[in-house]
Amino acid sequence: MKAHLWSTLLILASVGAGLNGGLFFIFSNTIMRSFDRLSPAAAVAAMNSVNRVIQNPLFFLAFLGTALLCVVLLIGRLNSPLVVAGALLYLVGSIGVTMVRNVPLNDTLARVAPSADDLEAQWHAYRGPWTRWNHVRTIACVLAAAAFVIEISR
Repeated sequence: MKAHLWSTLLILASVGAGLNGGLFFIFSNTIMRSFDRLSPAAAVAAMNSVNRVIQNPLFFLAFLGTALLCVVLLIGRLNSPLVVAGALLYLVGSIGVTMVRNVPLNDTLARVAPSADDLEAQWHAYRGPWTRWNHVRTIACVLAAAAFVIEISR
């Protein structure tokens, strides 16, 4: 692959991983903590609203477009430990964790009735695991972006 094209792909992948890492960071650092200040019913409603609204073309472009870039980078440079590490961190730590952990938790939360007697317990059963897995996504994205940036500078 030509050096200019390779550098462009690495830059785009680092920006995409960083952008997604920032999104996940703001959830872990601010949004989930903000929801803790709401009643359980309001927190469930707010998170369910976010989970619906976030599914939009721009988000999917950043989230899945970065995954596609990671696949292209893997195919192009299996001999680069930094590229392999960055791509796998993003694909497993962001895409994989999202699909296997966060989305199933979101689906469960979407089925919670606003009038459930155990709404507080259900919110806490969701909030703890979802946030812990979100921390994993944040760290994976930041490390992926760092790996790509270091590879660019070599």
